[in-house]
Amino acid sequence: MALKAVILDFDGVIVESLEVKKEAFRKLFLNYPDKLKEILDYHMSNGGLSRYKKFQYIYREILKEDLSEEKSEELGRKFAEYGVDGVVVSPFVKGAEEFLRKYYQKLFLFIASGTPEDEMVQIAQRRGLGKFFKGIYGSPQTKGEIAKKILDDNRLKKNDVIFVGDAVNDYYGARENGIRFIGRIHDIYPNPFANANLDVKQTIRNFKDLESILKADI
Repeated sequence: MALKAVILDFDGVIVESLEVKKEAFRKLFLNYPDKLKEILDYHMSNGGLSRYKKFQYIYREILKEDLSEEKSEELGRKFAEYGVDGVVVSPFVKGAEEFLRKYYQKLFLFIASGTPEDEMVQIAQRRGLGKFFKGIYGSPQTKGEIAKKILDDNRLKKNDVIFVGDAVNDYYGARENGIRFIGRIHDIYPNPFANANLDVKQTIRNFKDLESILKADI
């Protein structure tokens, strides 16, 4: 395998921002204290999923309330208000910044995030990361749709690419396109890839681990 491109999730893969996003969800639903744990558990178990799809599920399945388009948009605005600045200042995952600087001129690097795309672009620019990425993508596209677009637009074959993510939605997006997947696991959260049915063969904790895995391919 001659690796040509790496697709990276952002929150929890490039930066340690999962707690920032969790706190933003907590603030959104403080008025539902008896449902808050269930809401946060759902949020944490569905990394990589658009916040708007999460809102739909939470209102339909947990709160048993109707969710208007206007209310959903309001929640999205508040979530960004609570979370964006925190993501901008979140620390890098160990070795991430060094990896980007070392390989952005050798490989095509892409962000595939569940964050709304315009917001994801803004975050990357505010962190000074824009130059490292050939493309920055986010919702409403799914991870699978993003991966397919990257393949098609850049004339890449599935074997040219790896996808690094920390959520099952990342795994499914890679699998939809036949792309090799590497899962990032966290020290303080349960391993989302522990389910044997997912068939995740390789996992890392940081970018030093990733570079060790990829050294034969780069």
